[in-house]
Amino acid sequence: MDPIQWQKEQERVNSLREELQARITRDEPLISELKTQVVGIRTDFWEDVTVNLTAGDDRLETAISMKQQAEILSERERSHRHLNTGLLKMRRLLPAPYFGRIDFKEEEQDGPSEPIYIGVASFLSDDGETFLVYDWRTPVASLYYDYGPGPARYGTPGGEIAGEMTLKRQFSIRDGVIRSMFNTGMTIGDELLQEVLSRSSSSGMQSIVGTIQQEQNAIIRNDRARMLIVQGAAGSGKTSAALQRVAYLLYKHRNRITAQQMVLFSPNPMFSSYISSVLPELGEENIRQTTFQDYLERRLGKRYKLEDMNEQLEAVLAASSSDEAVRQRMLSIRFKNSIGFLELIHAYGDRLLNSGIRFKGFRFRGRLLLARKQLEDRFYSMEGHIRLPNRIELLREWLLEELTRLEQEELGAEWVREEIEFLDNDQYMRVHKAMQRKLRKGIEEDESTLEENLLRAEIVRKAFKPLRRLADGLAWIDVANMYRDLFQENEPSCEEPSDWQAICRMTHVAFEEKRLPYEDAAPLLYLTELVQGFRMNTSIRYVLIDEAQDFSPFQFHFLQKLFPMAKVTALGDFNQAIFAHSTELAASNWLAELYGPEQTDTIVLKRSYRSTRQIVEFTRSMLPDESGIEPFDRPGELPLLYLASDERERDTLLAKDLHELMASGTPSIAVICQTSREAQEAWEKLRRHSGLEELKLVTKDTTSFQSGAVVIPAYLAKGVEFDAVLIYEASSAVYGEERHRKLFYTACTRAMHKLRLYCTGEPSPFVTGAAADSWQEFNHART
Repeated sequence: MDPIQWQKEQERVNSLREELQARITRDEPLISELKTQVVGIRTDFWEDVTVNLTAGDDRLETAISMKQQAEILSERERSHRHLNTGLLKMRRLLPAPYFGRIDFKEEEQDGPSEPIYIGVASFLSDDGETFLVYDWRTPVASLYYDYGPGPARYGTPGGEIAGEMTLKRQFSIRDGVIRSMFNTGMTIGDELLQEVLSRSSSSGMQSIVGTIQQEQNAIIRNDRARMLIVQGAAGSGKTSAALQRVAYLLYKHRNRITAQQMVLFSPNPMFSSYISSVLPELGEENIRQTTFQDYLERRLGKRYKLEDMNEQLEAVLAASSSDEAVRQRMLSIRFKNSIGFLELIHAYGDRLLNSGIRFKGFRFRGRLLLARKQLEDRFYSMEGHIRLPNRIELLREWLLEELTRLEQEELGAEWVREEIEFLDNDQYMRVHKAMQRKLRKGIEEDESTLEENLLRAEIVRKAFKPLRRLADGLAWIDVANMYRDLFQENEPSCEEPSDWQAICRMTHVAFEEKRLPYEDAAPLLYLTELVQGFRMNTSIRYVLIDEAQDFSPFQFHFLQKLFPMAKVTALGDFNQAIFAHSTELAASNWLAELYGPEQTDTIVLKRSYRSTRQIVEFTRSMLPDESGIEPFDRPGELPLLYLASDERERDTLLAKDLHELMASGTPSIAVICQTSREAQEAWEKLRRHSGLEELKLVTKDTTSFQSGAVVIPAYLAKGVEFDAVLIYEASSAVYGEERHRKLFYTACTRAMHKLRLYCTGEPSPFVTGAAADSWQEFNHART
């Protein structure tokens, strides 16, 4: 770069930082004063309000006084919030005010091109009109990501603006000093990408808006599709683009959408922790985050011993694929997550309007109060055109009325008189006060009789309270047994699996043992909603699903019902579809049909940025067709395969490498195992080596992601990246079957800079079958 140009750009950075610092210095005391005022008004609110409720005019004066005080408080709070938001933006800009510059000249514009500087937030001059820095989410900033020098255009609320980009320049600025600067063409320059990608991993995902690629920008700014499907290779930036999409949407729709109207379904709580810093770095509040398992637990966890998705995977991995029980379980999992099973449940719901509904009776003090037959007769006596949930609601209202009637009948029972003897003083005093109030109202009744009646009513009311709670909460609907009725061996469903009877037996055994397999959880909850009426959340406007290949067709339909007003972004990688019910995103016609092809967009990301070129070439060669994955040309060392004579030697080799990596300052290292059991054993063995006592074990209950050295099961590492990955056991005994291919691929693609595999016995065919020049065998001389 021309030294004169470099000097001019540095002078602009210096000037802008001076203005930022001056504005920060000016606003800090104003914000502090406003905060003091807000606290003071809140503290003295009632002292400053004239309260007099004795007469009409006084009450009006009181209302006016309260309204004025509330308006003053609201105005101060708005001013404080506005200034504080601006202050936070300026502090974020101060170390690096911007990362890009484009010079753009609109069509028919006289004079030279206008320089446009782009950063993580907008910054205006004191006149409030001149942009010194444009927020990366503004319409004009899209030019930076989508075009190179030459003809360019961008959309605005007022229409499209066309023109010519005469310059595209990138900066790397740290603490106000330009470290690198270069002009670039169509895509984001490799120099900046190389710098960013060569950095070590931190304890969380970083928001690097300066390196957004054109295809990622298409994801971020897509606001047309009702369903946006993103199929992306491992390390292609799917999750980063999704979070930056959230920031863009919150910016674009800031007057009508808040962070609380968005929800992200992530694979596990640790992943939620891993990405938690991205939106705050971009100046936005974190959106709601949950997992599908959390939702199932909230709805079903109190009634059933609920298996989670990871436990299901572990159960399948623990046995050989030749095991007949495992084969039948896999068949059951696929069927219960299919659209076919969804249709079967819908057909079953229609049949329940005529027969098959199951209820539970109400028992009280050892006797039957309301029999199941009474509820069934009442249900089927209703007119046939009434929908299932509406019938249930009418039956609930009738039940509450019946309980009121039965409660009155119970007042004269002998047990009530006996219970009066055991009332405590508080209950007596409560009844006595109620009696005094009735007497003051002129009720003509003997005091002792009135007191006994009130005591009886208090006792019966308390005794019937649990029954009312059950009636109101629809606990009398026996959905579990209705679900079991779906699996009648002598009543096969349409298009049933070939092993229908085996599936039926497995389902009945699980329910008899009061277990709820993961594959049964969503269907059971769906049937519950179908009968009782769906609990829709109409306030959510955007739903993002990360690792969407782990969601089944059934679960996608469920989420569509749950969030009927939301646009959905589904991000995933079919090559990491490690569960039996996984979805092939881009190739799934049913997914495009969910909201209709005209409202569905599909974007495929093929370039992988996470790993070095050597690691990408090794991992992509594990896949049958290599899936068209393109490595970013960032060099590194070849993946290494260490052959050990036994487990003891393997652990010694691995511990030695751990020591070396930790001593060299490698920030994040993962020893990846196939299952949680293997991870537990590996962690216990490795911690016995000197210097590895602080090695951490990650389990499904781990809620926060931290840098350092960890031992982790492969399925929990999805979506996360590490500077170095050590595969604990890469033998054919552990990763030898075809069903292990995607799990092994997932484990290896977590590595950014170094990938090492340790093996006792014959290596996995996924290693030996990879391209011969994409890995190398360990040299024993090193020991």
